[in-house]
Amino acid sequence: MTKLNPYLNFNGNTEEAFEFYKSVFGGDFLMLQRFKDTPEAGKIAEEDQDKIMHVSLKVGENVLMATDSLESMGQKLIEGNNITLSLNTDSKEEADELFEKLSEGGKAEMPMAEVFWGSYFGMLEDKFGIKWMISYDAPKH
Repeated sequence: MTKLNPYLNFNGNTEEAFEFYKSVFGGDFLMLQRFKDTPEAGKIAEEDQDKIMHVSLKVGENVLMATDSLESMGQKLIEGNNITLSLNTDSKEEADELFEKLSEGGKAEMPMAEVFWGSYFGMLEDKFGIKWMISYDAPKH
């Protein structure tokens, strides 16, 4: 079954926001990765190196996730575009099917592909302007 999770974008204060959410919901971060710790770190402006590339926090059966939008990378945060719906699928085939269907009449921003953090991943904006991320994570043995 596909799992739907919210993905938030912040204007440089993701860490502050997620420390707050952690104090509200409890638990520990499932992942916290800074831009300086990615293979793309050399392309990131010095002032953005410590900003959050990805953070996730389990909230009940769901996962709240986020990133910092980087103006140095051409990203501009506008209230209203700061949330993306993230779909985690049970197979690559399901990921491909959902990506194809959701991007019909919209815009594929990042085609489905294997990515450096180990997922099969893609991003799109549907014909209604809603942003989606689709991800498949192979079971770990």
